Amino acid sequence: MLQEAESDEKVMGQIITGDEMLVCGYDPETKRQSSQWKSADSPRPKKARQVLSKVKVLLIVFCDMEGIVHYEYFPQGQSVNQQFYLQVLKRLRLAVSRKRPQKLATGAWVLHHDSAPAHTAHSFQVFLASNGIPVVQQPPTPLTWLCVTFGCSPN
Repeated sequence: MLQEAESDEKVMGQIITGDEMLVCGYDPETKRQSSQWKSADSPRPKKARQVLSKVKVLLIVFCDMEGIVHYEYFPQGQSVNQQFYLQVLKRLRLAVSRKRPQKLATGAWVLHHDSAPAHTAHSFQVFLASNGIPVVQQPPTPLTWLCVTFGCSPN
């Protein structure tokens, strides 16, 4: 990948990368909630901190060098599996067609994401191949590399 980027400066502009992250909500106080009675000669009150809420949600974001292409919040109670991630990829493809039509029309985009099981499932790979979406290959994990090098089984 580095060799390609060094020989062709357009390579990095073709990559759309995606990842999931856990985000927490904050419960900010309104001006009224944070107001305090004080006398004219009392020191200025300190503003109370925002309170971290108990709401945590998974956010899936895809972006390229121009900015965010697609994002969505993971529904609570849903499990990250190949069927869900396949639907996310279909929505990503629609977002690319709306926001980066030149990339979809010319096929000049490459998907980059980690090698989570949902991303490497057979149905997911079939969808990528049938829609002509190339993927940046991930390097093998250290355990896989050791096993390939020394002929052992990763299990």
